[in-house]
Amino acid sequence: MNPASNLILVGPMGAGKTCIGKRLAERYGLRLADADREIEQRTGASVTAIFEHEGEAGFRARESAVLAELLQADGLLLATGGGAVLAADNRRLLRERGFVVQLQVSVEQQLERLAADRSRPLLARGDREQVLRDLAQARAPYYAQVADLRFDTAAMTAAEAATQLAVALDRHWRRIAAPPSPSVSEVNA
Repeated sequence: MNPASNLILVGPMGAGKTCIGKRLAERYGLRLADADREIEQRTGASVTAIFEHEGEAGFRARESAVLAELLQADGLLLATGGGAVLAADNRRLLRERGFVVQLQVSVEQQLERLAADRSRPLLARGDREQVLRDLAQARAPYYAQVADLRFDTAAMTAAEAATQLAVALDRHWRRIAAPPSPSVSEVNA
């Protein structure tokens, strides 16, 4: 059992990291940080604009810096970007500084959830389904490498997933000096 005070969500785009993260942060009294939003706030530019001007390598460098800074704190729920696990230093940091939950989702479910989303630079490269399949294949070993717990979000709303994941977290994750947790039914409140 990993007693880390931080809870970190990793997984592909469309898995629900931010939506589920909001509910879990509230339940566990953690400060929510979305890595992509942090990067946007600090740069004053969207992820798409950063990709356009600096390329993926520039974005990944910014992502690593933000992760390192955010994870200096305790009591954080961090929703990472889908590619945060690509860098070995990021994977080490995630494992050292938090209890890592890998949110899983099928490519079909991703396509459905992201159908109207045009803000994802990696999905602007042709056949969205093939891009998602390629990303899944390339990133799956890295997600598995950092995960303390795996949780499938397919066919669930964010509220349902947060409720069910909270039950699993209560069994597998005990925060250091954790405050009393509200009941699972309060997750949807």
